[in-house]
Amino acid sequence: MVSDETRTEMRTEPPKSTPLGEPAAQDTAVPDKAPGAPGTRAWTAWTTRLLVLGIVLAALNLRPAITSLGALLEEVRDGLGMSGGVAGLLTSVPPLCFAVFGVAAPRLARRFGPGAVVCAGMVAITAGLLIRPYAGGTAGFLAASALALMGIAVSNVLMPVIVKRFFPDRVGSMTGLYSMALAFGTSVAAAATVPVTNALGGGWQPGLTVWAALAAAAVLPWIPFVRDRKAPSASSPSSQSLSARQASGAAAGPATSPGGRPAEQPAEQPALRITRSRTAWALAVFFGLQATAAYITMGWMAQIYRDAGVSAGTAGLLLAVIMVMGVPLAFVIPRVATRLPHQGPIVLVLGVCGLAGYAGLYFAPAGGAWAWALLLGVSNCAFPLALTMVGMRARTGMGVAQLSAFAQSTGYLISIPGPLLVGVLYQHSGGWGLPIALMSALMVPQMLVGFLAGRDRTVEEEAAR
Repeated sequence: MVSDETRTEMRTEPPKSTPLGEPAAQDTAVPDKAPGAPGTRAWTAWTTRLLVLGIVLAALNLRPAITSLGALLEEVRDGLGMSGGVAGLLTSVPPLCFAVFGVAAPRLARRFGPGAVVCAGMVAITAGLLIRPYAGGTAGFLAASALALMGIAVSNVLMPVIVKRFFPDRVGSMTGLYSMALAFGTSVAAAATVPVTNALGGGWQPGLTVWAALAAAAVLPWIPFVRDRKAPSASSPSSQSLSARQASGAAAGPATSPGGRPAEQPAEQPALRITRSRTAWALAVFFGLQATAAYITMGWMAQIYRDAGVSAGTAGLLLAVIMVMGVPLAFVIPRVATRLPHQGPIVLVLGVCGLAGYAGLYFAPAGGAWAWALLLGVSNCAFPLALTMVGMRARTGMGVAQLSAFAQSTGYLISIPGPLLVGVLYQHSGGWGLPIALMSALMVPQMLVGFLAGRDRTVEEEAAR
């Protein structure tokens, strides 16, 4: 804590500002407000709460566009006259859009500000979800889906960046919060789409359109941050508190983040040669393989259960169970991961659960449906673990931005063939044996590269070699 003498001296300093343009938090390093002055402390608290709300609402909208379609895929295929191969292409559109548009997110954030980019992303999601059910034909459906997925892509990449920059001393808990919100939105869309569709008359178009309302709500908290054209820097409230503790002599040695890394410094850092880092490549491949499993699950799992004799409503619920497992685990896993020097053991546990779930799905898809859904739900939590490792494998905000863009864009490129190949195998084999065997086979390299990505090292160290 800063001493009373230090606090007294600080009252003579001019007010500092956060990257958002509001007065900085006054916990330790910012002068006390003068009598009669506006409530600086209250204003900063309000801004922080609004930012957290915006992060949560944005996270809620990062998957309903996909899982709502998975729950109604059979109806959409019949309505648009899609073959199994074309449906496989449709389920490959999300990772394709994430790879293509996600790589542009850091550049857009530098030019327009991260708040403006995320706000625009929520607008794109809203527009895409409103348009796609009524676009007319497969091509229009795909184009409108791509618009929504473009908004999801840029927000996907910027979430770890915003967390690292604005909450550098709470990376684990904030990553857990938005990962939990993401998992909740994913599962709610999977579970509720069929009942909502039935309540709205049974047509698949209204059942898909309704999720645009949630996206529209997510636009609002980001509007106050649109004018901020500067990318977040180390002068965030949490970073200022760390700097104040150092300046006052309260902290011995360099300030560190929860993962044991030095806290980000204000000085500008040159762009990293991220492709020289083995950890960056391992994390990108791990991200790609877990994304492959996730999008196969979101696109095809409900159909697997339906073909096994499960009703459409129950199949949607089983998909929701897989996704809802991420709600508690997405909060727990990042917090545990940030306390471990090596995240490899967590990767292995999740992988074993996935292999067990696929085995059960192969031998008794309907008989043990709920058990396999639980196991696959645990395995699906490789996503929040990957996001947490993005924040831990870089020391600086710029490093996190580059690593996030590289790992997600490269990873989503890797994941594109998976859902499409599942559709092709399903169509030509007439069953789910070969697709499930493919899913199981991909889990093995996912565990290997994830173990390598979990080692305690940073991309800055490796890129400098």
